[in-house]
Amino acid sequence: MSIFIIRGPEAAGQLIRTAQPLPALVLKSLVHRAIDAGTTVAIRACGSEQELLDALRVADHSRGEVTLLDPGACVASARLQRLLPHLHNAYVEVHDDDARAPEACLPAEVGQRIGVARGYCAQSYMHALEIALDHLGRSEIAEGVHVGT
Repeated sequence: MSIFIIRGPEAAGQLIRTAQPLPALVLKSLVHRAIDAGTTVAIRACGSEQELLDALRVADHSRGEVTLLDPGACVASARLQRLLPHLHNAYVEVHDDDARAPEACLPAEVGQRIGVARGYCAQSYMHALEIALDHLGRSEIAEGVHVGT
């Protein structure tokens, strides 16, 4: 099983831009934390709304458990908001913004959202991963040993 990290484009319309790569240290921390919890992460950066929608559909039909979704410039997309309630995977909404300049969020009632991670720049992805692992009951698993057993 995997946790999917799906990142929407940073700009829409004529200025379509794929999200900047996550900082190497954050990416390394995400991978190691997932492995420690007995899962893996798969990351997809999308360059358009259609690519984002397709990536969510693929993740939903794969062996995923939870999706960390950064909607980027698609946060107000009616198509995204129509798709989310039809997906089986729960998701954590992620915004790699700064607490002083918060980004807009998806409406709370759209799909199976289990939390929102925002205000910590790229570290928001680490916070989102912890929310996902807690949802899966894997937040206390480290080095293959569950603390509660």
